[in-house]
Amino acid sequence: MTDHRDAVLRLWGRQLYERQREPLAWAEAVLEATDRPPTAVTAAMSGRLDALADSPWDRAQLLFRTVAKLAANLRGDGLYDTDVGTRIGPLALRLGELEPPIAGPLGDALGHPPDGPASLVTVHAAELSSGNRAIRLRAIDALLEGAELGHPQARTALSEVASDHRPQDVAVWTKALNRIALFGDASVEQGLLRALADTGHRGVRWSALACAELGFHRAVPLITALLEHPDPMVREGACEALGLLEDQAAVPVLTARLDDESSWVRSRAAMALGQIGGDQALAVLWQAMLEHRNPKANHLASAIAAFGPPVVDDLIALTTDPDPDLRALACRALGSTADDRALPALEHLAAHDLARTTLGGLVATAAKQGLRTAHRIRARTAST
Repeated sequence: MTDHRDAVLRLWGRQLYERQREPLAWAEAVLEATDRPPTAVTAAMSGRLDALADSPWDRAQLLFRTVAKLAANLRGDGLYDTDVGTRIGPLALRLGELEPPIAGPLGDALGHPPDGPASLVTVHAAELSSGNRAIRLRAIDALLEGAELGHPQARTALSEVASDHRPQDVAVWTKALNRIALFGDASVEQGLLRALADTGHRGVRWSALACAELGFHRAVPLITALLEHPDPMVREGACEALGLLEDQAAVPVLTARLDDESSWVRSRAAMALGQIGGDQALAVLWQAMLEHRNPKANHLASAIAAFGPPVVDDLIALTTDPDPDLRALACRALGSTADDRALPALEHLAAHDLARTTLGGLVATAAKQGLRTAHRIRARTAST
């Protein structure tokens, strides 16, 4: 049995057990389907492993001992692993493979066919329409686990979720879209674009991010429109999505967000400009930093640092500027570049620059932080 199939069966076993309203009665029915003596079944259901001592030691022994441990746990007499019940399904399936005559009765007792993982996908897909929110959330989690294990049926079910936001619980929708890379492809594009156009939908932020993660450039105009959304979390998500898509045409609209009332949006817009790159984006970031539009401008320094070696000389020159705010920002940016050329300037400021910024911090402190950042990045790079 391959490692992949073992992982699938473990997932199936857990989901199967969690569905049982009366786990002891279910476990007893499974044991009865093994065609072993009733005395062995009774011994296992007592929850005492010593009661199984006189039972025949055969292929079913591990299944019987597992049920005994479950019985002990549920009756408060045992201290066995809390997941012991999740092993019953896989053990019963393996026993049925070894003894084909009892495979049918075992499948009936388990409550799902021996190809359980596939059948459970169908069940969980149906549960997405349940009136019980807890069941809906459990179902989407189970489908995502199945997709992660490579189940094509789970991926198909998730694609159907992503293809139409209208009937979906928002929590289900966002959980699915957070893992869009597991199952998303061109088949979900139209549905995601439709969801993106529904700006009143509470999951519209995740629609934008999912389109960006899958590289759907047709979404750019709709994502751009979200930069005017009243919810700052939506605007922040739109900035992130545009950065992921690296569309140069988005530079002007992201530039406007550098003055957004929300610090989250300002920071994400700067990061997006750093991801997009290019001379225009770099010029915008430099201008915003030099103009002191906001005393908290570390996000601008970090975004400029993303341009790498080409900006190092200009940042080093900025460390001699008369303005302590700009010297401090240059230190933070230089640290993030981890460039050899930056170290002497940072070391000098860390030792000698005791000027204070508008927010009251020392330039020397910013230089020390820049040095720590640079050394951390360089050590991480050396270890890979």
